[in-house]
Amino acid sequence: MKAPAPELKAVIMAGGSGTRFWPLSRRRSPKQFLPIAGSRTMIEETVERILPLIPYRNILTVAGREHTRTILRLLPKLPKKNTLVEPLARNTAPSLILATASVYLLNPRAAVAVLASDHLIGDPALFRRKLQAAASAATAGECLVTFGIPPTFPSTGYGYIHYRKDESRKTAGEAFFPVLAFKEKPTEAQARAFLSEGGYFWNSGMFVWRADVFAAKLEEYSPEFYPFWGRTLDALRAHSPSKLKAVFSEMPAISIDYALMEKARGVVVCKGDFGWSDVGAWSSLFDVWKRDRAGNSFQGDVLAVDTGGTLCFNPGKFTALIGCRDLIVVNTRDALLICPRSQDQRVKEVLEHLVGRGARKHL
Repeated sequence: MKAPAPELKAVIMAGGSGTRFWPLSRRRSPKQFLPIAGSRTMIEETVERILPLIPYRNILTVAGREHTRTILRLLPKLPKKNTLVEPLARNTAPSLILATASVYLLNPRAAVAVLASDHLIGDPALFRRKLQAAASAATAGECLVTFGIPPTFPSTGYGYIHYRKDESRKTAGEAFFPVLAFKEKPTEAQARAFLSEGGYFWNSGMFVWRADVFAAKLEEYSPEFYPFWGRTLDALRAHSPSKLKAVFSEMPAISIDYALMEKARGVVVCKGDFGWSDVGAWSSLFDVWKRDRAGNSFQGDVLAVDTGGTLCFNPGKFTALIGCRDLIVVNTRDALLICPRSQDQRVKEVLEHLVGRGARKHL
């Protein structure tokens, strides 16, 4: 007799600040709340692609109070009780302890799919199939599951997952490979070696686990975090925001990768060949927006003369580009960004300077 499909909950992480998409992305309106890739905001796209598999009642979001208000405005069908409010911004480990504990109190054996609110997926149907298979693997095998993206070039901007390529177990028609190690963002030489050797995926930052298995792994492999798990459960049972804030204030502000995934045994990876992009910087939009014959991507009324490999965002204004090569040009109401395409990752340095100058109106 076929085992029933596990209950699957989605946790959408929506508290990011989207600093690398400045000046369009700001603290009050980060990229997940902007229509960067299409007519709908990125968080609306994220929910829309999973709805055929996971209904609104099983979708949870995690964000700060101000961003939660935006979420409720953009997603009016999402139950208010499903919006988890972070009392403090403390990175993904505290947030996912909060989210998984919330699911645990409803159903300890439910599968939890951790998704970002600002990723793009080119093949939503394939993504849903793999998500369902990952939930089955996480439930049956009592493992932690992650998705690895097949690398297309030696990127130094992503972390990597080293997996055992000659060993896998199939669940629901999908192969799951044992993870050997998580690798930090490499040098270019290291990235080239990873691709040459094989057995490496980009780390997508998407995970699937059963709520009670997450707790057990936390207890075994992250004993410094496990006491916060119990205290979080207590705060949620007591419906006490003050207790929850006290717990958050004491938890180390680190990612779930550092806190658990890199330490735990029993982690498996599924090939994420569903057209993934984290839209991590302006240059990533060359693969999202239409490009002309010279490799330019534009939003707005743009005249390009002897210009190639350039991205321009300036809706509502006429822009003339002459003799430009491999530039990023982004114009908003109160700020203008111009930088070489190869250096768009340095946009965060602008934010650091603005903070140092106390120029909060531009943040």
